[in-house]
Amino acid sequence: MSYDTLTRSVVFVVVLAVLLVGHSLGDHVAQTDRQATEKAGPGAAGWRALAAHLLSYHVTITAALLLTCAVLRLPLSLAGVLAGVAFSAVTHGLLDRRWPVRAVLRATGSPQFADTTSPVCGMYVADQALHQASLLISALLIAGL
Repeated sequence: MSYDTLTRSVVFVVVLAVLLVGHSLGDHVAQTDRQATEKAGPGAAGWRALAAHLLSYHVTITAALLLTCAVLRLPLSLAGVLAGVAFSAVTHGLLDRRWPVRAVLRATGSPQFADTTSPVCGMYVADQALHQASLLISALLIAGL
């Protein structure tokens, strides 16, 4: 294994871990009640709530990423960070409109899971899984570019 491959692998693992922690912070701490309630809603209010959530979420994950990589002195490229954060912003915004999550559940044969609230909220669990899958791709972009 070359030094470059090893370096990219380490960067990928660290970035993915940071993005997952940043995701939890951005979705469950930085997001306001209004943003969570209105981000999938119709009209300008829904889009404003979504934009505000995406901003606070991505400030959170970017700060966590840059701080961690600075402390560990891990090499990041500007192109990689921009590509990864942009991919995250687009996919996060799309998934947070909620209809894409329902569409995925219907397409995979789980339409009732989308409406389940007991003992788990099916939409929430599927939403989080799809966000994590998107963050995996973001981490690959950040480490690979």
